Amino acid sequence: MILILGGTRDAHQIALGLQQAGIDFVLSLAGVTRKPVQRPYVTRTGGFGGVDGLAEYLGKKEITGLIDATHPFAENISRSAVMAATAAGVPLMRYVRPKWDGAGFHNVSDLHAAAHTLPSRARAFLTVGGKSLDPFTHRSDVWFLFRGVDPMENPFVQGEALVQRPPFTLEAETTLMVESGITHLVAKNSGGAQTRAKLDAAVELGIAVILVERPVLPMVENVSTVSDILRWAEAI
Repeated sequence: MILILGGTRDAHQIALGLQQAGIDFVLSLAGVTRKPVQRPYVTRTGGFGGVDGLAEYLGKKEITGLIDATHPFAENISRSAVMAATAAGVPLMRYVRPKWDGAGFHNVSDLHAAAHTLPSRARAFLTVGGKSLDPFTHRSDVWFLFRGVDPMENPFVQGEALVQRPPFTLEAETTLMVESGITHLVAKNSGGAQTRAKLDAAVELGIAVILVERPVLPMVENVSTVSDILRWAEAI
């Protein structure tokens, strides 16, 4: 059986491919999203209890292959996957979603750098996820429009919460930014087509884009297409 560490659209596509190929698998979700999309295959929800818990699960469930298809910024689970797979002697393949081209954007190393980069009196569209807001809360001189898939409390002196689930269209993102008077877009370089429209809208409107670079993860075997993942799964 193959274990997919998921939570992304890519993980869903991988799961559908394995299902079509008749390969036994289970997809694991962290349980961060309160109302996840229903899936037509076996899933589990929740953590494993750290590296030791994941390694124990791999052995107990007789997992023959581990696929890391988590979000590019899910640093902790990706690191745990490497250590657990090594401990359990299970082959690991990481799906690496291609980055967005950062040319012409203000690329920063982390969220704290992004918060520092925003000028006073900016109106910022913050699309970094509900669990990544803390580095920005001290900026009482900036108005924030922040978006997530679940309802959130407003942690800002000036700000407004928006609950929306991707995919997003260019037209909708353009309208949102114009109506909200956005001057800056802050985003993680997560890649993918479902949320790319915000960057295209910002470019068309002349809005400054602050793009947070991905964390550096341990080197493991990796691919960037679903078809390559499926070929690997069939071969192990």
